[in-house]
Parts: sequence; C-alpha cells; structure tokens
Amino acid sequence: MAIEIKVPTVGESISEVTIAKWLKKDGDYVQQDEVICEMESEKATFELNAEKAGVLKIAAPEGATLKVGDVACTIDTDAAAPAGNGTAAPVAAPAAPAPVAEAASAAPAAPAVNKGTIEMKVPTVGESISEVTLIKWIKKDGDFVERDEVICELESEKATFELNAEEAGALQTLGKEGDVLKVGDPIAKIDTSAGRPAGKAQPAATAAPAAAAQKAAPQAQQAPVTSIPNDVKATPVAAAVIADKHVDPATIKGSGAHGKILKDDVFAALQNPGVAIGQEMFTRAERREKMSNLRKTVSRRLVEAKNTTAMLTTFNEVDMTAIMELRAKYKEVFKKQHEVNLGFMSFFTKACCFALKEFPSVNAYIDGEELVYHDFCDVSIAVSAPKGLVVPVIRNAESLDMAQIEKKVVELATKARDNKLTMDEMTGGTFTITNGGVFGSLMSTPIINIPQSAILGMHKIQERPMAINGQVVIRPMMYVALSYDHRIIDGRESVSFLVRVKEMLESPEQLLFGKDPLKALLKL
Repeated sequence: MAIEIKVPTVGESISEVTIAKWLKKDGDYVQQDEVICEMESEKATFELNAEKAGVLKIAAPEGATLKVGDVACTIDTDAAAPAGNGTAAPVAAPAAPAPVAEAASAAPAAPAVNKGTIEMKVPTVGESISEVTLIKWIKKDGDFVERDEVICELESEKATFELNAEEAGALQTLGKEGDVLKVGDPIAKIDTSAGRPAGKAQPAATAAPAAAAQKAAPQAQQAPVTSIPNDVKATPVAAAVIADKHVDPATIKGSGAHGKILKDDVFAALQNPGVAIGQEMFTRAERREKMSNLRKTVSRRLVEAKNTTAMLTTFNEVDMTAIMELRAKYKEVFKKQHEVNLGFMSFFTKACCFALKEFPSVNAYIDGEELVYHDFCDVSIAVSAPKGLVVPVIRNAESLDMAQIEKKVVELATKARDNKLTMDEMTGGTFTITNGGVFGSLMSTPIINIPQSAILGMHKIQERPMAINGQVVIRPMMYVALSYDHRIIDGRESVSFLVRVKEMLESPEQLLFGKDPLKALLKL
C-alpha cells in the first residue's frame, strides 16, 4: 500500500513551504521516522520524517513550493527492505540471485528490464508551471545510463531540478541545451534493449552488498569527507567528487544554473590546484536568484515595520573599560566553572532586563487600541544565518544568570546557523538586541522587530580619546542605539532607558549584586 506524506501544519499563519533538500533519493528504502527531507517555511527550516517504512517516491523536486496539505512524497509500505543498509535502490521484481563469483566473471550484462524504447517527457513540476528550460545535458547522446541516474538539468520559473533516467539503457537526446519545453513534451528516449557496455558494472543488485562489504573492511587510507556545507549548491556527482577529493568548494565556480557546481567544474579545479577557477574581479554578467521564503518574510516585515510604526532612534555611548577589565580578570575562571565563554551579550541582556523593569513601556506593544505590557523579558537576539536574518528568543531572560544567558546565546546561534531553529524558538519575543559590531558597524539605526516596540543596537568597540576629569584618555567606546515606536514610548522614557543601560554597563558590579565580584560572578 502506498501512503501519502503531506506537508504538515507548521504554524498558525504559514500556508506554504519550500522543499530545501531531499535527504533521501527517489527509490530509496526508508525506515519509519527516518528524516527524508528538509523544508523551509517563511520563519524556520524543519525536517520531514517517514511515517512508515518502505520505498520512497518523491512527488516534488527540491526548490518546489508546496501548500500545507500538499503531497510531498509517497511511501510504498508493501515493498520489502533490501539487503544491506536499507538505502539501496529498490528491486523492481524479485529474481533468483546469481552467485557472486558468476556475476563478477560474466560478460557485459543485459539490462535488468527490457521494455524496448521508452520515451521520457518533461514532468509536472508545479501547479502553475507550464514550461521549463533545458539547462544542461549531464549525459551525452548515445551514453548508456542506469535507472535513476541524472541525465540533465531543467529549470522552471521557480527552481532548478534534475531529471533522472526512468530505466537503464542507451540514451537518445531529443532537445538541445537552452531549449524551452512544455510540460509533457518528449525530451529523451532510452533503448532498454541495448546491452550494457563492457567494463560497466551492474549497479542495482550488487550495490547494497558491495557497500556493506566496503563498510565491513576498513581501508588503510583516511575516510573521505561525506558532505559539503549546506550553502554550497552542487549536483550529487559533483558533491561526491568534492567530498572524496577534499576540494575546497570556495575555489570552484559553478557553471550550472544559479551557480550550481557541476562535475566538470570540480575536475577543472583539480587540474588547477590553488587557483579559483573563473573568479575574475568584475564582469558584465547578471544573474537572478529566487528569493527564499525566509528572505521574502524578512523583507515584508521590515517594510511593514517602517510603514506602520512611528519609529525613532536615540543614541548614546558606553565606556566599555569596566566590562573589558572584568572579563579579562575572570574569563578563565568563568569558563572553567560554567564551560562557556563570558561574552558581552550576557552583560547587555542583564542590563536591558533591569532597564525594562524600570521602563515597562519599552517592553510593551500596541494591539489595536490596547497596550500590552509584559511582566517578563523574552529577549530576541538577531542572528545572521546562511539563509537570512533570524531572531530566536531567550525566554525569561530576567530570571537567568550570566552563564545561562551565554549558554542560551550559543545554543540559539548554533541552531540558527545549522537551520535547526523550531517555531517556538522563533516567536514571541518582547524586546530585541542586535549586534552589528561583530561585522564592524560603528553606528546604525536598527529597525524594530514588530510587533515589539523597541530594539537595542550594539556596535563595534572603538578606542577613542575621551575627556575624563579634565584629562584626555584613550577609552574603548561603543555607540549604542535604541530604535523605538514613538506611539507607545515617549522621548523621556527612551532616553532614560538607554541612559540606564549605559550606567549599568559602565558599572557592571550593579549586575552582579555582591561585594565580592568573583564570588557573585560565579554564583550568577
């Protein structure tokens, strides 16, 4: 029986998702609860799991946008698990197994299936898509291709995807690179009666045992890297070569659609070690890339914040001398005690929590004709992730100590960069802190993270001459900015809030509450 795996409900206001990456291939045998793909909503990336064990049939390619409830794939639960690790391509029909020795010594093997000449057509790739462009032939006319082997790349108005051979046999190409084809048009033919060329191994029946044997027999050489960074776009073959040959993807310029790295690009890089292929300083070329759901949401919300709030920014500067001396003095003890570094974010978060308690309107928001105040501080921290800006939340930051805040910052930032944040971790903040200083920003006017009413911007620490007690001294200074919604926060409150944050940061012992800073710091 084939069961349908549909796009789940992932949030109250989310109606569609994008398939970011298939972790299993079409035809793979998957186990129950095994992760089969990654999906991206407008707020977060999440994983889709197999509901039952069986053979996977992919219904939508990577890059496709699906609505909640749409079918992403099906699983044939009647299919038997193949021998080996359970991830080999399924066998179409049970056949009597040939002895290993006989299979190894046989002459060119006949195809597993003889269906004559079959015609391959442009598949349906989306509800509103009627035509695609043939970007690149991965296999040449006359090549012998295996079933499910990638033969070409197609590009629709929404995504680039690969076309796989429906059966093993000799390929006859019907279209040229650059041709625009309609859904249902013939694109290639495969002669399944053609014999497999001499020297070309039979992959399907022996792939799983061979993989198991290779896994059982350890090799003397170092095991190759099995993956490349998530933000690197490469075809499966190119990715395998990159991992096997330990090639730095940064030295390769992809010639595929949207800069995707192809097999030939990797071989060109291997022939020119140490040279970044094709990376000229400037060209007259242009390129277009589809905006991700996350980027579209960030864009919409930033414009909405500018258009719907009476946003104003007030500035001040903080002398970071005391905090830097405190960190230098106790950072080793703090790390040994708590197994986390003592950073700046815990100081700023604690200072903001105390100031938010003193000025509650900065921690409130407008809901229609009502003001909603919070007796807690759920502090959002802006993180630049590979796919765009995300703002995970530190819940009840007012009740956390310095070490707990630092650990939470590391946890959320790591999840953001790995695209593993959950919906709960992304929603519900009452106040935001953003640190442009990590990128070298000296001053900026951050945009409010609606529906919140204020955001604090940290910036680069810069040594500057300061007049102190009638003398010019060099001090590490940081500009801080508070952008706020003037509809709910008055100028007096905004300025007083920022001054209070400045005072607590310049006298950090106020954050520690103790005569012995070391003892208090370790306790916190």
